[in-house]
Amino acid sequence: MKQNSMLAMILAGGRGSRLHELTNKVAKPAVSYGGKYRIVDFPLSNCANSGIDVVGVLTQYESILLNSYVAAGGRWGLDAKDSGVYVLPPREKADVGLDVYRGTADAISQNIDFIDSRSPEYLLILSGDHIYKMNYAQMLAFHKTSKADATIAVIEVPIKDASRFGIMNTDGETDQIVEFEEKPAEPKSNLASMGIYIFNWKLLRKMLLADMKNPDSSHDFGKDIIPTMLNDGKRLFAYRFKGYWKDVGTIDSLWEANMDLLSPNNELDLNDPTWKIYTEDVTTLPQYIGPEANVTNAYITQGCIVEGEVKNSVLFTGSKVRPGAKVIDSVLMPGVVVEEGAVVQRALVADNIHIGKNAVAGSADSEHIELVAQRVKGAE
Repeated sequence: MKQNSMLAMILAGGRGSRLHELTNKVAKPAVSYGGKYRIVDFPLSNCANSGIDVVGVLTQYESILLNSYVAAGGRWGLDAKDSGVYVLPPREKADVGLDVYRGTADAISQNIDFIDSRSPEYLLILSGDHIYKMNYAQMLAFHKTSKADATIAVIEVPIKDASRFGIMNTDGETDQIVEFEEKPAEPKSNLASMGIYIFNWKLLRKMLLADMKNPDSSHDFGKDIIPTMLNDGKRLFAYRFKGYWKDVGTIDSLWEANMDLLSPNNELDLNDPTWKIYTEDVTTLPQYIGPEANVTNAYITQGCIVEGEVKNSVLFTGSKVRPGAKVIDSVLMPGVVVEEGAVVQRALVADNIHIGKNAVAGSADSEHIELVAQRVKGAE
C-alpha cells in the first residue's frame, strides 16, 4: 500500500458499561482477552499486517492505561520512520476550550488537523472493541474497484439477531447500499455493519465540517453521516467479510470469545504465522503444571501455576490454581489466585482476584456467566 494513501483512526473511547466492573478503571479496548492480549491489539495488528503505517487511536473514557499501552507503538511494528501510533484524546482548543467527543463522527471532526497533516487519500475508521482478523488492504481494493464514496464492512448474521445491529440493505447485485436501518424491528437483510468504514477523505472532510455546524445532528456515523450520504446520492458499498468477528460487549460474549479459542477448529486461529496478533511481551516465567495437576482442554499462558484441576478454561498470565482447586468452564484474568479446594465454574474472574480456600464461585447450571470482581473469602 502506498505510504499514507490510507490512514486509520480507531475509535477507542467507549465505556463498555455492560462489562460492569471490568471497565470501572479501564476503557473497553484495554480489557484483557485470550490469555495475554488486550482487545485493542486486534485492530492495531490488523493495521500493521495490512500495511497501514499511521494509526490514530481516539481515547476518552478511563484512558490512562490505554494511552500508555498504545503509545508504545513498537509492539505492532508501527515505530519506524514515517509511521506511528498516535494517541488522540479530547484536548483543549483556542476557540472552544475543552470539548469531549460527542459522537463517533465528532471524534473524527475534532482531529481533522491531524488527518490533514498526513494528506491521506482514504480514511479507514475502526472500532477498538471487536475481536477479528481482517486485511484492510483487500477492503480498500474493493472500495477502489467499486468507485465508492464510502465502503462499509458487513457480516452476515442470523436474521433472528439482525434487529440488534445496524443493517445495510443492498441492491443484491453489486452490493451497493440503498438503505441503512439502525436496529430495525423487521429487518429486510442480514448484512450487519461491523463499524468499519473507508471514506474518500476529501468528501468526508466536507461532510464533517457541515455536520459540526448542524445543531440537530448527534454527530454519529450511523445516525447522521451514512444516512446523509445516501440521501445525497453518494455511492456506498457493502464489503462482505467472511471469518471470525466478535463484539465482546457483555460478560457472556467475552467469556464465549475466550471459550472459542479452545475449539480445535476455531476460525480466529491465533497461531497463524501469516497474520500475527502482536501484544505486550510480559517478562515472566514459563507456565508450571504440577505433578498432581489434572488439565483437560485448557489455554494456559506463561507465568501460570497449575497444581489442581483445570478443564475447558482459559488462564491468563500469572494465574494460579492451587492443589485440590477446580477451575471448570471458566476464564481467569491476569493474576487470579484460586486457593486449595476452591471451585470456580462458569465464571469470568477479574484481574488479580483472590478466591479463598474451599470457596465457590459461579455455578454449573447458571444461565449467564458470573463475573467475579471482588475477593471471595474462603475457610480460614
